[in-house]
Amino acid sequence: MQGPLLTNGLIWGYDFVAGAAIALGDPEPGDAAAAAAFRWLHFNAADRGSERWIKAAALPSLVGDLLLSHDDHQRALVDGDWLACVLHDYQRELDDQKTAGVGTLRFAISDRLLLTLRRHPLRCADIARHRIVTGRCPDSANAALELLTSSVIEVMSGELQALEAAVEHIEDELLTDSLTPDTSELVAMRRRALRLHRLLAGMGTIARRLEPDSALSPLLLPAIENFAQRVAALDQGATAVQSQLRLLRDELELQTAQRTNRSLYVLSILSALMLPATLVTGLFGMNTGGLPWASSSIGTVMATLMAASSALAVYLVLRKLGFVKL
Repeated sequence: MQGPLLTNGLIWGYDFVAGAAIALGDPEPGDAAAAAAFRWLHFNAADRGSERWIKAAALPSLVGDLLLSHDDHQRALVDGDWLACVLHDYQRELDDQKTAGVGTLRFAISDRLLLTLRRHPLRCADIARHRIVTGRCPDSANAALELLTSSVIEVMSGELQALEAAVEHIEDELLTDSLTPDTSELVAMRRRALRLHRLLAGMGTIARRLEPDSALSPLLLPAIENFAQRVAALDQGATAVQSQLRLLRDELELQTAQRTNRSLYVLSILSALMLPATLVTGLFGMNTGGLPWASSSIGTVMATLMAASSALAVYLVLRKLGFVKL
């Protein structure tokens, strides 16, 4: 999905004209304002060329500062016709392997230009480019913002679906008693669910703040409203997964407590049964004068019968009292 970096730090760029996406080479900062079509440029924030391009593009100062800032908190600002945001997304490795690491996507959009920057490869950028390559042509600011935000939503939705499937698998194991889930796996899932909830909560806060903002361009409002609704729905799902994981943890703790109680119960019964026998054998092992059957040839047999009888008597008493159900 990712091509070689260009001299200005550009990873990929497109002009959208008459329903077609035209790939760009090294557009100059001044070309963006002169472009007759809607333009989308995706930069590598780790490349110095990207910083030089942004500074030369004559963006509003607040927008340029947000794009080049090293602060990774999710936030948004409106400056004139521009909307600039910092959103979080999951990273991927260069070999297209998905990771649980969280990266930062910065973007700024006006009526004719969308700039996106990332320091590490992100899943949402790959999804957006794949849609463009396969025929999607966002020829307006609202369409481009819709494509970008829906790509972020697709990543978050995929993560939520993976968590829900894993939780259902663990629930099935508990219901069938076929296997006791690994608690370390459960802890890892709780961390993933918490991370997802935090990402979605931050996005939802941004969207809710932008919706009533009178300074926001009316062209971008439909995409922001749709984004807010979809983020809220996903966040509810992430909260539900967290609740399910808490219930699973409680169920596992209950099962562990029950197994411990059963083990302690068996040990207690065995201790009670062996205590009289131990007392009898201790008595006959004192090696003092006057012990019963000390000179008898069947003394050992009689002492053994006495120990067994005392254990049997204790068993019958415990069974009558209801402590032994066998």
